[in-house]
Amino acid sequence: MDPSDVEDLIREALPDARVRVRRARGEHDDDHLTALVVTPAFEGETLVNQHEMVYDALEGHMTTDIHALELRTFTPEEFEEAAASFDE
Repeated sequence: MDPSDVEDLIREALPDARVRVRRARGEHDDDHLTALVVTPAFEGETLVNQHEMVYDALEGHMTTDIHALELRTFTPEEFEEAAASFDE
């Protein structure tokens, strides 16, 4: 599955999300992806729930078109804090 198609599916389910999906580094298969998802919808949710929200957005594609998905999920505040820590 093309990374841009995966981004579209996530954005449809989480309209306020900032999403970036890429092929996983070092993987030769097209079905190994890595995704960064930042959205206010994750506020107050556990990491497990955040990941479930993304998997729900991908519906049946996880069993047919995507073999593996490495997820990094953040609220906007968490993302800004993580980005700031690289500047220190």
